[in-house]
Amino acid sequence: MNIKLKLSIQSYLQFFVWGAWLITIANYWFMTKGWDGKSFGLMFMTLGISSVISPAITGIIADKWLNAEKLYGILLILYAIVICCIPFVNDPNTFFWVMLLAMVFYMPTISLSYSISYIVINNNHLDSVKIFPKVRVFGTIGFIIAMWITNLTGNKASANMFYISAISAVILGIFSFTMMPKCKPQNTGNRNATFLESLGLNAFSLFNNRKMATFFIFSFLIGACLQLTNMYGDVFLSDYALNPKYYNSFVVERSTIIMSISQISETVFILAIPFFMYKFGIKKVMLFSIIAWVLRFALFSFGNPTDGLWMIILSCIIYGFAFDFFNVSGSLFVETSTNDKIRSSAQGLFMMMTNGFGSIFGALTSGYLIDYFYTHKFQNINQLTSFLQTDQNNQAIQNIIMFGKNKIQSNGTFLHEVTLKDWSSIWLVFSIYAIVLAVLFVIFFHHKHNPAEVAEVKH
Repeated sequence: MNIKLKLSIQSYLQFFVWGAWLITIANYWFMTKGWDGKSFGLMFMTLGISSVISPAITGIIADKWLNAEKLYGILLILYAIVICCIPFVNDPNTFFWVMLLAMVFYMPTISLSYSISYIVINNNHLDSVKIFPKVRVFGTIGFIIAMWITNLTGNKASANMFYISAISAVILGIFSFTMMPKCKPQNTGNRNATFLESLGLNAFSLFNNRKMATFFIFSFLIGACLQLTNMYGDVFLSDYALNPKYYNSFVVERSTIIMSISQISETVFILAIPFFMYKFGIKKVMLFSIIAWVLRFALFSFGNPTDGLWMIILSCIIYGFAFDFFNVSGSLFVETSTNDKIRSSAQGLFMMMTNGFGSIFGALTSGYLIDYFYTHKFQNINQLTSFLQTDQNNQAIQNIIMFGKNKIQSNGTFLHEVTLKDWSSIWLVFSIYAIVLAVLFVIFFHHKHNPAEVAEVKH
């Protein structure tokens, strides 16, 4: 098996493991378990917490003591063991801790997979600029295929999604042990570096520079947007089943496939980045990205599965622009604004502010916001009919009861509390948040476009 094929298989399975549940876990959380939004926000914080802690530590281990492909395989198998425990968890607090442990094992494998790819490519004297993007695109394909399999097998709200993820993680772990070339410790770091410097925390000194501090603050605030539609997008579409007008629509039944358009668009828009970067500059491209988030959320707010389907599809297409353009332009800004002594640490800080602290902030605040302001709870049939302003025999009520696997008891109360989310208002609030960010970004972030800085950017 040649090197390119091995790396492509690794990339495919790496994101297949994640795609099996990341987009659909909200369905399991809200529909199957019936847990609240506040707890769900806390659960999604596990991605951010593990992104802050694990990658740097495992990077040090792979750099100094253990072959990267072995560490990679060990972490994947440990992740598989932990994620298999998820179906046996019956309360949100325990779920948080189990998922946190799973993410502590999984999140560093993303950066390790990149490191392994670069080491193997360089050891075989190949051009990383040409080879790596072709390898990485298989990761996006794997993520999409996993989403489709979860949906088409009827598991978008079942515990089986975690087993699908675990099985693929074990396969990838075994593949890494047996098929991947050896990636010995590189020992590239400064032997005299302190532990904090090894973790990249010396990059926090960049906050002394006003422009860099402003950039990292906006990275944190924009990072709060990055996972919102991954958290809530699929369950938002699935909730249309509560409306008799839409309950048997393709969007409801195949919501995960609709959401996969977002990942497909990533592979398309990334090809347009060099043109936009050279033509408009880093600041404008980042601003375009924030505006794209405004549209992403607003189109979800006003769309629906029938006459508004075009809005939902367009929102998914715009996601690729919003996600790719911010990440790549931000990374390039760090690359061109720091010296080689701190550049790697600065890139790590950028990822920490977006996927770490930003993700934590977005998950925590969105969970509280949705649960306290945009979730309506009903204890009995009279409360529900009054809210819907309809009679007890209305099809909407029947759908709500069936959808939640609920029952009306003899005294008119529900066996389980019924909850309805005002998704239109939720997405509109997120859109307004992005509008405020766009205005503040124009006012406070100052950067002069220099075409020479991006003339050699390739993907």
